[in-house]
Amino acid sequence: MDRQEISALAHADHPVAAPLAEGAVDRLLAAAIRRRDARLLDLGCGAGAWLLRALRAHPEATAVGVDVSGPSLGRARAAAAAAGVAERIELCQQDVTAFRPDRPADVVLCVGAAHAFGELLAVLDAARGHLAPDGAVVLGDAFWEQEPDPVVRADLEDGPQRYADLATTVARVAEHGWTPVYGHVSTLAEWDEYEWCWTGSLARWALDHPDHPDREQVLGVSAEHRAGWLGGYRGVLGFVTLVLRRQ
Repeated sequence: MDRQEISALAHADHPVAAPLAEGAVDRLLAAAIRRRDARLLDLGCGAGAWLLRALRAHPEATAVGVDVSGPSLGRARAAAAAAGVAERIELCQQDVTAFRPDRPADVVLCVGAAHAFGELLAVLDAARGHLAPDGAVVLGDAFWEQEPDPVVRADLEDGPQRYADLATTVARVAEHGWTPVYGHVSTLAEWDEYEWCWTGSLARWALDHPDHPDREQVLGVSAEHRAGWLGGYRGVLGFVTLVLRRQ
């Protein structure tokens, strides 16, 4: 089973795909959406949870979601049809770094997908090119709540992206030309809910499919992730979601 299929399974119980409770998602969207007919663009939309929530709350809004995962976009299409908003959402299976919208968006979202751009500020550079002049960006990414063990740091910073503490993370965003107008720092309870859903949905799938050829792989991914969370970054890795406007 490839990474995209595993990720789709892992987020089945928590389609927000980030450690945020539903109330936090609603508050962040309310702070970002300032037009009844807003056009939203989600870079790394996964199963489309943010966009679908926005479309249900704003009957005149439209949305575009971009992701490389076919399984996740399939779930998004099914959910959009079930919610009666399919005609107001366009879903594109594409690398987010290559996506070029046909017109600017009023809200650009990228929550938990900065790795697709390489690092945090690259997301903002991309968003700047997609955003209407008076638009807002909803940006969610990790930071260090406390200094990590070197092994934990090496494990979680295994690509080009590097994390900093919260103050430094927000300062870097501001120095890059953006002003935070709202934000949410995920609580430990939100993290725990997210991680139990992530590991639990994989474990349950594996246990429910004892004869599937990928059963042991999926069960192993669940166990490895759970051990890394509980024995490594729980209470160490934080997550902040910011609503930003250009300075």
